Amino acid sequence: MDELRGDCASCFGLCCVALPFAKSADFAVTKDAGTPCRNLLADHRCGIHDRLRPQGFAGCTVYDCFGAGQRVSQTVFGGVDWRTGERQKMFAVFPVVRQLHELLWYLAEARRLDPHDDLTTAYAEVERHTVGVADDILALDVAEIRAKVNVLLLRTSERLRTGGKSYRNADLIGARLRNRNLSGADFRGAYLIGADLTGSDLSGADMIGADLRGAQLAGADLSTCLFLTQPQVNAARGTAATRLPAMLTRPSHWA
Repeated sequence: MDELRGDCASCFGLCCVALPFAKSADFAVTKDAGTPCRNLLADHRCGIHDRLRPQGFAGCTVYDCFGAGQRVSQTVFGGVDWRTGERQKMFAVFPVVRQLHELLWYLAEARRLDPHDDLTTAYAEVERHTVGVADDILALDVAEIRAKVNVLLLRTSERLRTGGKSYRNADLIGARLRNRNLSGADFRGAYLIGADLTGSDLSGADMIGADLRGAQLAGADLSTCLFLTQPQVNAARGTAATRLPAMLTRPSHWA
């Protein structure tokens, strides 16, 4: 799944230019879409990458492009950067490919855990969209593609989970869920902002689309969660005792 991990050295700093952000607890300033971040250097690197959080840019440490940055930079636009190439088109293509790469992340995991021909076919179809020409990518109906993939992911989730409780789309903001057996639970689309999951067992729980911002994961077992992503983990609060899936990285800002 290396191609679905961000490779900043092969990207033209697209997340630092194409995307907007507003001054908040996550960003020190407001920036419009298409405007380079004030911290972006001429070589497309971040000038404060090693101190983003102290400088007020915690949001940057949460974001992950699923490898869309290098795909757009090197494949779709052939290594021609936005400073000299089609900047507006590149900025429009980037978030589309990012959504497609997120779907590829889920499909790759589903294929690994529950191999089926329909998952392999879907992966190939979505991947084909990410290597097309810019105009074709911009013409895609991503909502339709996502809906088709979601049917397969739901089917996979139902096959793999074993009788866990459903919390789908539940409002669990600030919920006290310490030391619970939540194995096999369905947390699809659940709001777990600031929830306390300290010491809980989430083995096999479906986490697709769950909002984990500020969730307490100290000592929690997420090692076999389904469809957990790096941005979700980055947004939560964990410790060295938090167990994560092997394909995810423990955030450096965790305690």
